Amino acid sequence: MKVRKENVKSVACRMPMVFAGIVLSASTVEARVVLPHVLSDGMVLQQQTDVRLRGKATPGCKVEVTGSWDGAKAVSEVANDSLWCVTVSTPKAGGPYEIVISDGDGVPAVIGDVLIGEVWFCAGQSNMEMPMRGFDRQPLRGTNDIIARSRESTKIRVFTPDSKKGQWVRSSAKTPQRDVAGEWWSNTPDNVANTSAVAYLFGKYLNEVLDVPVGLIVSTLGGSRIEPWMSREAMDKFARYGYEHLDEGVKDNPWNDPCLLFNAKVAPFTDFPVKGFLWYQGESNRHNADDYDSLMASMVCDWRARWGGGEEMPFYFVEIAPFRYEGNDGTSAARLREAQANALKKIPNSGIASTLDAGNYNFIHPVDKFTPAERLAWMALTDTYGLTGFGSHSPQYESMEIKDGKIYINVKNAPNGLCPMWTSLSGFEIAGDDRRFYPAFAEIEERSCRLAVSSDMVKEPVAVRYCYRNVPEMSVYNVAGLPLLPFRTDDWD
Repeated sequence: MKVRKENVKSVACRMPMVFAGIVLSASTVEARVVLPHVLSDGMVLQQQTDVRLRGKATPGCKVEVTGSWDGAKAVSEVANDSLWCVTVSTPKAGGPYEIVISDGDGVPAVIGDVLIGEVWFCAGQSNMEMPMRGFDRQPLRGTNDIIARSRESTKIRVFTPDSKKGQWVRSSAKTPQRDVAGEWWSNTPDNVANTSAVAYLFGKYLNEVLDVPVGLIVSTLGGSRIEPWMSREAMDKFARYGYEHLDEGVKDNPWNDPCLLFNAKVAPFTDFPVKGFLWYQGESNRHNADDYDSLMASMVCDWRARWGGGEEMPFYFVEIAPFRYEGNDGTSAARLREAQANALKKIPNSGIASTLDAGNYNFIHPVDKFTPAERLAWMALTDTYGLTGFGSHSPQYESMEIKDGKIYINVKNAPNGLCPMWTSLSGFEIAGDDRRFYPAFAEIEERSCRLAVSSDMVKEPVAVRYCYRNVPEMSVYNVAGLPLLPFRTDDWD
């Protein structure tokens, strides 16, 4: 926890204080008020909301919290378990401010350089984790220039429990934690270089368009499945995945085992108000794709309940990008993308950023992180912040009609039609009752603007698939340049 020197001078308390892994004792640092790491210098608080500030102090004393934006005081009596919690109301975006926390005896704690703005929680596996500098031997395109131009005066702050001075920090826990080590990073080149590229580029876009401070809380673990990011309560309906690893003395696997990452890297933040969630994960769940949409819906419902925001809290996520996996023509990634698209129907106030045109069959970590970040930002700007005049959602399959040996496809999220016109389109397959798929001829009809799909090999078609491959040959966009999401009209194994 970053603490100003005046916060830790000698006070009356001499008993050791423990706060979920933080130990402050008289032999090291004498402290009266103990705060979780996320409540520290440089933090960003969500604007115009009620914010819960919590910590530890001596049982029986009264903790008084004052924010410099209005001078109002919030008071809490410390319980027998040493815990206290107060609620303060934040103003419109601005800052920097100070928050003074006093127990009425001794030098108060002061949290400085506090900004008020928009805060987003960002989580997932390696494509969310990948920093602006890239991974070793795996670069990112265009980020070096942004790193070099980064200025500390730009009001973007990032809190990450994953990285310290460029070195990865891995954490997991068998029970939900109240704190996790980390610090708020300012917008310097060294800090930006080690920040999640997707999260940072999203935050940068919002900062420039909304002209408000942006805070990003980033929790990631490369190679992790979705189950570790879910709480015990969210996983209970999927009990077949088991909880043996939560027993003491049992070796755990934070990449696969349910709850371990939620406990360590999500639970500590649920008292910290955020505007919404960003999620980039799924590659590691290709082999249980049939469960993925239900798993994600349960996770989102649980996260929203814990943050106390309900369905109005937006959840935007990234479609997994093309990669060869078991082969270009394999379908494990296609099944996961299908589950991601199905999740849109189960998760209110959600959106998916397509990456069909931003992947590479040789690299599971695409060099282009601008595309998914921009598409996430467009959804947030329209659906969360109410801006209009530009597209934000990819077209998506809605229905089909069979007529005269062709299958006509209707889509949503294409108010001005699909493109390109006047050309044949790739990535389509068509099948008859024999369930054998053939490459199809597809075009956008000039009059109806519907997709028309056919093949000389299939006289009586019954089903169409589009981009149903690990590495598909995509071709269709809406007028805003957003790719048509992959789909199939059948449900055949």
